[in-house]
Amino acid sequence: MILPQTLILLLLGLGIFLLFYFVPVGLWVSALASGVRMGLIALVGMRLRKVPPREIIEPLIAATKAGLDVKRDQLESHYLAGGNVGKVVNALIAADKARIKLTFERAAAIDLAGRDVLEAVKMSVLPKVITTPVVAAVAKDGIQLKAVTRVTVRANLDRLVGGATEETIIARVGEGIVSSIGSAKDHKIVLENPDLISKAVLAKGLDAGTAFEILSIDIADVDVGENIGAKLQADQAEADMRVAQAKAEERRAMAVAQEQENRAKVVEMEAKLKEAEAMIPMAIAKAFENGNLGIMDYLRIKNIESDTQMRSAISESSRKKEK
Repeated sequence: MILPQTLILLLLGLGIFLLFYFVPVGLWVSALASGVRMGLIALVGMRLRKVPPREIIEPLIAATKAGLDVKRDQLESHYLAGGNVGKVVNALIAADKARIKLTFERAAAIDLAGRDVLEAVKMSVLPKVITTPVVAAVAKDGIQLKAVTRVTVRANLDRLVGGATEETIIARVGEGIVSSIGSAKDHKIVLENPDLISKAVLAKGLDAGTAFEILSIDIADVDVGENIGAKLQADQAEADMRVAQAKAEERRAMAVAQEQENRAKVVEMEAKLKEAEAMIPMAIAKAFENGNLGIMDYLRIKNIESDTQMRSAISESSRKKEK
């Protein structure tokens, strides 16, 4: 008789455990005490759908106490879709207290998009300050300026789904700063009135298509960098000098080649001249043989040749004396 009684007690205990597991009586009592109508069958249905009742009932109680019209089916559907029910309800409560219009559908969409909906509501109430990295730009006078900017943004709940992130804001602000400094005629104007840059950048509407609304752009620091204009001019002068040197070297090489070619021509002419001079005695002998040249003619030619050589020697001696 002992064994059957023990078995009965075990079965009874198991039944009570299963009863309290599938029917969370504690949550049911808490819901009733908070004014949330919840049937036991609905709680059992959550268990069967593998939805933890506590994940639904506690946020539903908080929403009811805050005066929000949130349905259990909405919370359960959002949980099954992979959302964070607690954060969505807390975001709705925070938005309601701050008098920000936010529907459950919008909050659920933001949460399912991977954004922290509660943090977004907090940023709508308390704007966030984003410090950009150092942005370097060059004014028209060639002086480089380095600026650090603080951008105050507020989350835009209507554009949070599909809107660009903080990185886009930083990139656009940096681009606007470079454009504003680059259009300045003198870097001193920027140093004297840095607010001109912030106003010009703010007027560009850089928050279009982003999940934020830019409230202000403030220049935190502006430092003078290098003289880029002078450096570019020096580099250009050096490049021009190298080009001129290359052209001069090219001309020198051409002159050397021309000189060598002229020397070759002179050598060729001297060789031809020597060849012609070697043929003179033969021509004279042939002229004697044919009777075309007499002895007096030959002597006259030799006298002229001697006179020419003498004149050349005198001229050469005079040039040496003058030097």
